[in-house]
Amino acid sequence: MKKKRPYAAHIREDDKEVQTVTKHLKNVAILAQKFAEPFGAGAIAYQCGLVHDVGKFSDEFQHRIWDNGEKTDHSTAGAQEIFKLCGALPAYCVAGHHAGLMDGGGRFDDNETATTLYGRLNKKISNGYKIYKNEVQLQKPQPPQLKMLGQHGFTLSFFTRMLFSCLVDADFLDTESFMQHGEVNRGNVCNVKQLMGKLNSYISRKHWISAKEGLNGKRSQILKTCIEMGTMVERGLFTLTVPTGGGKTISSLAFALHHAVRHGMKRIIYVIPYCSIIEQTADTFRTILGAKNVLAHYSGAQYDDEDEMISRQSLATENWDMPVVVTTAVQFFESLFSNRTSACRKLHSVTNSVVIFDEAQTLPLPYLKPCVDAIAELSVNYGTSCVLCTATQPALKPLFKKYAPSLSTREICPDTKQFYSFFRRVHYKQLGELTDDELAQRLSNCSQVLCIVSTRKQAKNVYGLLNGKENYHLSTLMTPDHRRNVLNTVCQRLKDKLPCRVVSTSLIEAGVDVDFPTVYRAYAGLDSEIQAGGRCNREGKNATDDSVVYLFKPENCYMKHLPDSMKRPVQEAYCVTRSENDIVAPHVIKKYFENLYHDTGSGIDKNNIVQRFEDGKNRHLDFPFRSVAKEFHIIENHTKAVLVPCDENSRAIAERFEHGECNRELFREASQYCVNVYENHFNELHASLHIIDESMAVLKELNLYDSHTGLSFENDGY
Repeated sequence: MKKKRPYAAHIREDDKEVQTVTKHLKNVAILAQKFAEPFGAGAIAYQCGLVHDVGKFSDEFQHRIWDNGEKTDHSTAGAQEIFKLCGALPAYCVAGHHAGLMDGGGRFDDNETATTLYGRLNKKISNGYKIYKNEVQLQKPQPPQLKMLGQHGFTLSFFTRMLFSCLVDADFLDTESFMQHGEVNRGNVCNVKQLMGKLNSYISRKHWISAKEGLNGKRSQILKTCIEMGTMVERGLFTLTVPTGGGKTISSLAFALHHAVRHGMKRIIYVIPYCSIIEQTADTFRTILGAKNVLAHYSGAQYDDEDEMISRQSLATENWDMPVVVTTAVQFFESLFSNRTSACRKLHSVTNSVVIFDEAQTLPLPYLKPCVDAIAELSVNYGTSCVLCTATQPALKPLFKKYAPSLSTREICPDTKQFYSFFRRVHYKQLGELTDDELAQRLSNCSQVLCIVSTRKQAKNVYGLLNGKENYHLSTLMTPDHRRNVLNTVCQRLKDKLPCRVVSTSLIEAGVDVDFPTVYRAYAGLDSEIQAGGRCNREGKNATDDSVVYLFKPENCYMKHLPDSMKRPVQEAYCVTRSENDIVAPHVIKKYFENLYHDTGSGIDKNNIVQRFEDGKNRHLDFPFRSVAKEFHIIENHTKAVLVPCDENSRAIAERFEHGECNRELFREASQYCVNVYENHFNELHASLHIIDESMAVLKELNLYDSHTGLSFENDGY
């Protein structure tokens, strides 16, 4: 008699071991419950886990997995079951746990339509899967106690996304564990209490912590205030307004760790502006906390699979399982509004965490309202403390008040205004328009000077016009490891008082501690111009009168090619500062942000994202998850990673990829040696690449990577 085959969810390729559907469902349910408990949704997440793969009990799926039969839809069965049990929100999650969150559609969508939730719910499928009732028993869970904000629709859609994150990460992790014989590195080597101990030890070794006078005395005062507040205040929304040079990186980390320990929170997420460099912040944290405890997440591959088999690329995507994560605003906010499984799996890791938005004034203007409302949701409903950290605090309180009237914003260092005159170490001069030749001549006449421009094209052109040998270039066409090495060289030369001329894009403005006697800055938003000033006379070793930040207008060919998101800040900054002697005066900064946010209408939500989710509640929960995900792009062009194997470490990583290795740790290692390029540039390089998968390739022609300026293209635009 032929032995009956078990109902298989997965079959391991190397030894043909079977994970049963029942075992997988229960494992995922337990993990999803654990992930959702911090926001009160453990019970509903457990039911989602139990039901998400019940379609695998069908004869069609078993024929598929055992006999390599035709592809079959197994998600719809679970979606229909969970919809009957507790409604549409968990049904979105189960229906999309492979293909991603879909648009809701309408209750009368044709039952052959599988591209909307209601199309799935109306789809006719075989009842064979219902033998699952012999294996698992579903129970109607209590609904989560959400505090409804706005018109309630955005709150419900945000909850759905968080619940979805718990389900898909649990699904990926259990599948990965089975496929790798239980050998899955989940991170979290140290907890936040241990990390706080490491930080306190670091601080105690630094002599400036006990300083009473001078620059270090002020920094010490700010740090001590942050530590004290971290141990005192309840969770919520905070501002940390610290003058440039006031030591806000260490102070904000100190607040975050002490606050996390007090409230039993699980991680710190440090969000850096998308236009800046994150290596220095990550390296600072690694020095203090240990490299194994800090993840620098630049960008990530995003995968979805309409098939029922989870791909190895999906299993390897990032889930932020580290105690300290340093990431970009692009990565953070685009993930919050994505519908894709690989992008959303990490979102639940934001709950019960401290999130620090470094240089909060750089939140993208066209998406400001969705970003603000998302921060409010995290602060109110997900046990998250959010810190808006900057030297030039934007006028965001009215936006928060409008969406979440009960949410108050507290300043961590309420007395820092007294420090602004003390920390003022530069003065600004307006130069008018400069050609590249004129600018290069001025820079060449300086021994130590930093020039910051707004486009990669101008950075490369001006760098090429400089005289002498001690010239350096920084842009996003260089790998993070390359940029780090250049910065280390630059910092050492500045310290040794040796010639050093740097031309950089805006990536150097935030989170990079360099100290030049003179800085040139192309016209930009006022906050960027002030950040540029923070790279001049940073340590206050020179007289203020001798420390100059020159503001200039680049040639028109650069100005007219600025992205639309940059043009308005440039215009507002020029209008506000052209008649002011002191562009960093608090009243000037206040006026700039008020003008920037005033009468913008759809300018702070250019695709009407928030209202579309609000309206979705009124249309029987027709939330436009898929449609919005296509439209929410802080950087409008998606990028792909090009690994540059130019040293022993990067060559070893490239070989591992080429031999078929694919896991989360390998992607983390590779990020230090990758340049993220737009799709048109990726296509231009195609003949010179070894394609690893749809999101990553290895550069074969190393002559295309310049040791000074990075990756080269025939047409890099402006």
